[in-house]
Amino acid sequence: MNSQIELDSIIEVINRAEKIGIFTHVSPDGDAIGSSLALYLGLKQLKKDVDVIADEYSRCFNFLPYREEIKAKGAKEYDLAIALDCASKGRLFDPKNSFDNSAVTVSIDHHSSNTYFADYNYVEENSPAASKTLIKILKRLNISINKEVGTCLMSGIITDSGGFRYNTVDDETFEFAAQMLDVGVNISDIYYRTFDVKTKAQFELSSIANARLKFYSNDRIALTYVTSQDLKKVKAMAGDHEGIVNTGRNIEGVEISIFLREDVDGTYKVSLRSNDNVNVSEVAEAFGGGGHDRAAGCVIDLPLDKAIKKLIKEATRRL
Repeated sequence: MNSQIELDSIIEVINRAEKIGIFTHVSPDGDAIGSSLALYLGLKQLKKDVDVIADEYSRCFNFLPYREEIKAKGAKEYDLAIALDCASKGRLFDPKNSFDNSAVTVSIDHHSSNTYFADYNYVEENSPAASKTLIKILKRLNISINKEVGTCLMSGIITDSGGFRYNTVDDETFEFAAQMLDVGVNISDIYYRTFDVKTKAQFELSSIANARLKFYSNDRIALTYVTSQDLKKVKAMAGDHEGIVNTGRNIEGVEISIFLREDVDGTYKVSLRSNDNVNVSEVAEAFGGGGHDRAAGCVIDLPLDKAIKKLIKEATRRL
């Protein structure tokens, strides 16, 4: 697929559209929320009628400009529906099925597992974040990347790159960060708010998960979990589980870290992380999920013991 042709087409359909809906994946992270709000603010500069539709997200992103404009539901249809940071239509948060009902659909993403589900798809697999991929589109639209837009973009880049730690971070990423400092974006404050500040529920949930951490496959796999009862006990809100999966990955000798979180329907949302050698998106894909080489996820509808057994078996195969 010719990415340049796709990019040209996306610029054309955005310029032509009047009413636009912005969508992202369920349980949105910093990149999903950051890129969505950045595009919202940019399209507002172009005098577009724009909605941002998103699932519940972590309170740590409440500092982002115009986050109060995010809606739980959008219109039934749009001239243009744009999916950001979402690899497949099955992962899209879309309560009214607005995406399929819209006249034209676009996907802007950086997941290698993207299924190219829209009419036009622009996917940069080597990008550290959808927020960085979006920069090129904003510039082509002659949108001013001011302090507000830049704050949203940097929040997405910082969180999805693990604070500039992953190997997808390139010279362009740091050059853009330097440009954002020039327009007043407080990068150190974004880092502090998204990585360092924890809610009481987040701290208590982490303590529960740490106490349950177990090692498998000669200590190269670390796994832990929390139940729906745990979440209820600590009065957890959306995003209070974020970061728990990294605890296992940060232990010496561990290659794969797995974290399971029980949902109210009894299914388990699984987060996977790896260090150097394993493509965890392949593990996630075995259960209908996907993601990146070093960060992926899936949903498993099995009792906890069976879910753990299958995950360990699949992860061990990849070592």
